Amino acid sequence: MSVAPHLKLPPTDRILSSRTGWTRAHWEATADRMLDALTPYATPGFAQYRLPGRNSWSGVVSDGLEGFARSFLLAACRIAGAGGAVDPALTERYAAGLAAGTDPASGEAWPRLTDCSQQMVEAASVAIALHETRPWIWDRLDARVQERVVDWLSGFVGGRTWDNNWRLFQVVSEQFLASVGAPHSRSDIEGGLDRIEDWYVGDGWYTDGSGRNFDYYIGWAMHLYPLLWARIAGPDDGGRAAVYRERLSRFLEDYPHFFGADGAPVHQGRSLCYRFAALAPVWMGALTDCTPLAPGLTRRLASGALRHFAERGVPDERGLLTLGWYDTFLPATQPYSGPASPYWASKGFLGLLLPADHEVWTARELPLPVEESDTCTALPAPGWLLHGTRHDGIVRLVNHGSDHHPLPEAGDTDPDAGAGEDDPHYAKLAYSTATAPEAAPHAFARNIDNHLALLAPDGTPSRRRRIHPVRCEDRVAASWSAARLPGDERAYRVETTSVLHGPWEIRVHRVEAPKGAVVREGGHAVAHGTSPFASSGPGWALARTADGLSSAVVGLYGWDGGPESAGVARDVESNAHGPHSAVPYLRSAPRQGGRSVHVTLVVLSRDSVHPEALRTAVRVRVDGDAVTLGFLDGRTVEV
Repeated sequence: MSVAPHLKLPPTDRILSSRTGWTRAHWEATADRMLDALTPYATPGFAQYRLPGRNSWSGVVSDGLEGFARSFLLAACRIAGAGGAVDPALTERYAAGLAAGTDPASGEAWPRLTDCSQQMVEAASVAIALHETRPWIWDRLDARVQERVVDWLSGFVGGRTWDNNWRLFQVVSEQFLASVGAPHSRSDIEGGLDRIEDWYVGDGWYTDGSGRNFDYYIGWAMHLYPLLWARIAGPDDGGRAAVYRERLSRFLEDYPHFFGADGAPVHQGRSLCYRFAALAPVWMGALTDCTPLAPGLTRRLASGALRHFAERGVPDERGLLTLGWYDTFLPATQPYSGPASPYWASKGFLGLLLPADHEVWTARELPLPVEESDTCTALPAPGWLLHGTRHDGIVRLVNHGSDHHPLPEAGDTDPDAGAGEDDPHYAKLAYSTATAPEAAPHAFARNIDNHLALLAPDGTPSRRRRIHPVRCEDRVAASWSAARLPGDERAYRVETTSVLHGPWEIRVHRVEAPKGAVVREGGHAVAHGTSPFASSGPGWALARTADGLSSAVVGLYGWDGGPESAGVARDVESNAHGPHSAVPYLRSAPRQGGRSVHVTLVVLSRDSVHPEALRTAVRVRVDGDAVTLGFLDGRTVEV
C-alpha cells in the first residue's frame, strides 16, 4: 500500500531500496500520473495546457505554452527512457502540440520569441525535449512542421536574453538548431558559454548572474544546461564538457548535505514551487558519468526527495503540481510563476533517461550523510554552513552569503548600494529542511524569524538587505549588514558570527544602534496544521508543533531578563509548512545608543528542548570586542 495519498504506486521493494522502498517503477508511475492528469486542461490541438491557478505576469497564452513545454520535458524523459515503448497517445499528443503551437492558423499558436520574453525559457525545454526524443518525435514530424518549429526557435538567433541563467536557454536552443542543420549563430552559443565563466566562483559554485545569487538555480540551471548543451553538441564541444563535468562533480560532493533524512531539501531561494527539480544536478552527474556519489546514494537521495513530496500530497488529488511547496502557497512564488511553472519539476525526472539496467537503478540504496552521523559542512563560496543531526534527520543552513542582489557599482560607498528589497527566502540568518520562513507579506513586514532587527519606536524593524561575508570555515561563519530605521539616514552596522556546536547555533551579534532602539532576534518559525504550543520565561522562548518539532531561543549575553524580554509570535497562513506558525524571539529594552553585544543560542530539534537548562550549556565571556564561548565538552571558540 502506498503512503502517497494521491498516487497509485507499485509495491515497495525493501531489499533493493531499504531506505525509501521506491524503485524505477515508482518513478515511472509518478511521471505517468502527472502527464495523464494534464490532458483535461489541454487546448484542442494540445499546443497549450491551461491549468487552474493564478496567472503569471506573462499572460494566459504564455502560461499555456509553459504547460506544454515543461510537461514535454517530463514526457521526453519518459519516452526516451523507455526507448519509445510508452502509450502511443503520449508521443502523439506532443507531436500534435508542436504542429498546432507553430501554426499561426491553429488558434492556439505560441507567441513568437522576442528579446527577454518568457517564451525563451519555454523554448529551451522544447529544444531539449526534441533532442532527447528525436527518433520518436522530431524524425517523424511532417517536414512542414519541422520547418515551422525551426522558424519558431530561430527567434533566438541574435536575440537578447536576461544576463543570468537565461543565457543558457539561448545556448541549448541554438545548439538544437545546429543539430538539425538549421541556421543558428555560433557567436550566440559561444558567447553564452563564455559568459557563465564570469560567474564561476569555485568549489563547484556559480552565482546566477551578477551578485551573490546562490540557490537551487545553481544546480537546476547553471550546472544543468551546459551539460545538456554538451549532449546535443556531441564530441564537437571544444573541450568545454570536461570542464563542466569536473565542476559538477565538485558541486555534488557537498550536495547530499542539503537533504534531510525525510528527503526534504533545505527550503531556501526562489522558484521553490519547482520542488524536486532540485534533483536535476544529481541525475545529471549520473547521466554524464561524473558523479562522485555512489549509485545507491544517488537513488536514495532522489527517491527520498520525490517520496517526501508524494507523502505530503504532491501531486495533488487531481494529479497536478500547484503553486506552493506542499499545498498551494503563493507567498513562496514569484510574479513570473504561472499555474504551469511548477512543471520545471520535470528536471527531477532526468534519471529516467538512464536505462533500467543502469547501476543507479539496480544498486542497493545507501544512507544520506545525515543518516550516518552528525554533519557540518562549510561552503565558503556561497557563505553557508550546513549542519545536520542524525537523531532527528534535520539539516540546517546558516546563511552568511546569499542575498540575491546585484553587485554595487565600483566606488559606491553605501553598504546597501544597488540592493533592492530584502526577500524572506534569501535574507534570513538560517533555513532548514524542517521549516520555512514566514513569507506572507503581513508576516514578513514584522520580519521576526531568523533575523536580528533594530526596532524603531513605532515597531518598524530594520531589514537585512546586502550581506557582506566575513568568514566561513570549519564551524564558524560571519557577515555584516547595514540596519536602517525610518527617518534616520544613518546605516547601523550589525555584525553576526554563527558558531555551530552539535545541534545548536550560537549567534554572536555586535550591534550599532541609535538611542531608543530595541534589539530583537527570532529563531526558526515552526508551522503545523494546528496551533503550536508556546512557552517563554526571562530570556528564553520556545515553540513546539504537535508532531514534536521545537524551535527555541535562549539569551546567553546582552539580553534583558525581564518579563518582556522573550515571547512567541504567532501567525496564520504565513508559512509554506502549515497554516499555523510560531516564532520564539528575544527582545531588549530600549538601548542608550552606541555598540552592544548580544549572544543567542538557537535551537531547532525534534528532541525535547529545555531552554532554561540550556543557559548553563555555554559560558560566555566578553572582553571588549572579544567574545569567548566555552562548551561543556571543553571546546572554546573566540569570536
